[in-house]
This record gives sequence, structure tokens and C-alpha cells, in this order.
Amino acid sequence: MSSPAAYSAPAPLEGSARLWGTIALSAATFMNVLDSSIANVSLPAIAGDLGVSSSQGTWVITSFGVANAIALPLTGWLSQRFGQVRLFVTSVLLFVLSSWLCGIAPNMPFLIGARALQGFVAGPMMPLAQTLLLSSYPPALAGLAMALWAMTTLVAPVMGPLLGGWITDNAHWGWIFFINVPIGIVAGFITWSIFHKRETQTRKLPIDTVGLALLVIAVTAIQMMLDLGKELDWFHSNEIIALTVLSVVAFAFLIAWELTDKHPVVDLKLFKGRNFLTGTVAMSIAYGLFMGNIVLLPLWLQSFMGYTATQAGMLMAPVGIFAIILSPIIGKNIAKFDTRRLATLAFLVFALVLWMRSHFSTLSDFNTMMIPTLIQGIALALFFIPLTSIILGGLPGDKIASASGLSSFCRVLFGSFGTSISVTVWQDRTTLHHAQLTEMINRGSTASNSALSGLNAAGLSTEQALSQINRMIDQQAATLAANDVFYASALIFIALIPLVWLSRPAKAGAGASGAAAGAH
Repeated sequence: MSSPAAYSAPAPLEGSARLWGTIALSAATFMNVLDSSIANVSLPAIAGDLGVSSSQGTWVITSFGVANAIALPLTGWLSQRFGQVRLFVTSVLLFVLSSWLCGIAPNMPFLIGARALQGFVAGPMMPLAQTLLLSSYPPALAGLAMALWAMTTLVAPVMGPLLGGWITDNAHWGWIFFINVPIGIVAGFITWSIFHKRETQTRKLPIDTVGLALLVIAVTAIQMMLDLGKELDWFHSNEIIALTVLSVVAFAFLIAWELTDKHPVVDLKLFKGRNFLTGTVAMSIAYGLFMGNIVLLPLWLQSFMGYTATQAGMLMAPVGIFAIILSPIIGKNIAKFDTRRLATLAFLVFALVLWMRSHFSTLSDFNTMMIPTLIQGIALALFFIPLTSIILGGLPGDKIASASGLSSFCRVLFGSFGTSISVTVWQDRTTLHHAQLTEMINRGSTASNSALSGLNAAGLSTEQALSQINRMIDQQAATLAANDVFYASALIFIALIPLVWLSRPAKAGAGASGAAAGAH
């Protein structure tokens, strides 16, 4: 066990070592984030092949999300106990193993267990990749390091459905997991080769068993509530009510316990810092909105606009163009700007994109819907880097992994909230708009009579004509409901701007440099 006095922080990497280290860490992060979304479009194929219903197939997503959310806040404790490099490489190799197990799964229980293992070992990978990247770069280039990490984090959720749809359409669904094996092995080998001599100090910390148990109960209950809510009609179900009460009570006890325990498994005292608090809240809510709309748009396109999974993925993919081009530029020059101004601009661009989408109609073509997607890439480039600099800036080195893990936990949790809430609101608003549009179909309506006459003249019976009109109403109602969600999301993004300005007025470079210095 290393003593704090004997530990000497390594110097930043240089030349090819820094290049290959960045590539390996980015590849591992991309693989991790990609796997959280790549299985979504493959669920029908997985469920059918393993002989279960589509609703049972959703446990493939739930098991990963629950285990991942539990592991994220543990990153700080685990990294102090075993070392950041050792923990990261072990997580990558276990991720490879669990991915292989997912691909060969003979039945649904086996697949769910493998996905739970995959989600748990994936937890430390993202925050540790961020921490190791910051330690690889000098403080002056910390913004660039953050930009490279942000690109993989934000582009992967968009590429997941596209890649997953293509693999499912052209090969066995197991390949959505098998592709992780070579990537993970190479990334783990390169990372260990470069970083094993830069291992951080370790301490034999006691295990906070009570805090860990409360964390498992709280996260499992809230994740199950979010995933099962749509299926069980939310709070009309006693199961959803019980899960909600259980999660609230468990979170309340968890907060009380962690704030008083000497060695908490989750360092909630980080929220005492104004920048960590405001940055984490702003990022979590914004990420929830981002994920909610990322899920809603393809769902509307596939359900009511006749798009295939691959076509919907193609429409979403261009968001990465500007994100990839602009992120390194912004990261390299971020010291010249106030992070609050950049975050404000990002929220305004997000609001503009969602306002444009709120004017979509059933007549909107592919090119029209792609324009907001392209513009959104600008917002992504401006969003992650400044807020991460606000969150990590000024923290001591031994708090970076804990802060990154806790903020990532909040972001993932709010991503689940955003997904469930946006889909639920969309469904409720669809029902409302359907009822309002149906009221216009009556014998006294000239438009209704004209439409019925036209369909009858085309050879349809009255029942068939009414059924056709109902399908048209379904499409229009779903489109109007999607517009409502997009518009409301735009307003929430604007409302988040004052929250960003509650953080301390520090230059972006200072925040990023402080984080980098701490990581060293």
C-alpha cells in the first residue's frame, strides 16, 4: 500500500504514448457507451430468437442500466482501493468477457445475467477514462483532452441504433456484442502498456456495506419503476407505487447514512461545492432532455412515418459531424472563454433545434428533418466540455474519480428519467390529440363527408374508409404530440441557462487545468 507522502504524480504523456493512450481510452469509452444503446433496436430479434415476449426482452436493457447505475458511484472507492489503471484495465477485460457471454447466450435468463455483469463492469470505465485522459495531458491542453472524451460519449448513443439496426438486419444479433471483443482486448492491452507505470496510490478502505446495500436497493427500485412504468400504466399500478416508495425511502436513508459515515461508498459531500452542484444538475437535466428526444424521434419515425430502424439511424447519425469537427477546436481554445457562456450557447442551440423539430409534420421529408440534426452537433460540441470543466474544476486529485463517477451516475439516472418521461408524455399527448381530432369527424363536418365520399369512390366500404381515416388521425395525433414534447424540451433548455450562471465565474481553462492538475 502506497503512502500519500511517497506518491509522486507522473508527468503528462508526450508524443506517440499520448496519442495511443488517447485512442485506447476513447475506444474503450466508445465501446462502453455504444453498448448502452446498440441493443435497443435489436430487442424484437433477441426476444423472438430466445422465445420470450417483447416486454420480457426489455430486461436486456433494464439489467444493464441497473448494474451500471450501481457501479458508477462506486468508482471513487474502487479506484482508491485498487488503483485507477488496474481498475480500468480489469473493467475493460471483464467487459470483453461479459460481451462474449451475451453473444453466446442460449436463453433469456443467461443473457440478462451477462448483461448485468456487463453493466456493472462498465460503470468505472467512463469516469476513469476521463480521469486518465486528464492526467495524460498538460493543464494547458486539458480542454482538448475533455473534447476528445466528449466526442466518444456523445456520438456513441447516436451511432448505436444505426449500427445495431444494420447488424440485426444483416447478421445474427449476437454480433452487436461480439464486436466489443477485439476492440476491448486491443484497448486494454494498449492502456496497460502505457499507463501501468502511472498507477495511482491505493488505500485499504473499509467497505461501507450499509451504504452499498442502500444504493443497490434504491437504484434497482427506481430503474425498475422507470422501465416498467409504461407497461404497467405508471401509478395506476400497485407495483409501480411500491417501487417508487421503496426507491424514495432507500435514497433518503442512503443520503443520511453517506453524509455521516467516515468512509462513504458515495461521496455526497461533493455537492457542497457550488460548481459541482450547479454543473451536475445542469448537465443531468440537459442530458435527460437530450436522451429523451434521441429516443422519441426514431420511435416516432419508425412507428408513424414508415421509417425502418436503419433509416431512422441514418437520420440521427449526422449529429456527429459537427460534434467531431468542433469538439477538438473548442477544447484546444477553451481557455479563452468563460465556460458559462459556452454552456449558455449550447443550451440556446439545443432549444433552437428542438423548436425546429416542433414544427415537423407528416409531410416533412428526410432532408428537412436532417437539418436540425446537423445543427445539434454544434450544441453537443459546446455542451459537454464546458460543463465537465465546471464540475471538475478546482477539485483535489483524490476527488476527481469520485466526482466524475458521481456526476456520471446522476447523468445516467436522469437519462433514464428523460427517456421514460418523454415517451410517457408523448403517449399521453397522442391520446389527447387523437380524442380532439376525432371530435371533428361527424356528419355535420364538410371535410369529413368529403373524405368519406372520396374513399368510398375509391372502392372502400364505409367501415374501411373510417378505419383509414382513423389511421390518418393516429399519425397526426402522434406527430402533434411529438411536437409538444420537442417544444416543451426547448423551453426547459432555456430555463436551465440561469442555473449555469450560479456557478463561480472561472475561466474554462482554469477549471479544466485544475481538473487536470488534480488528476496528475
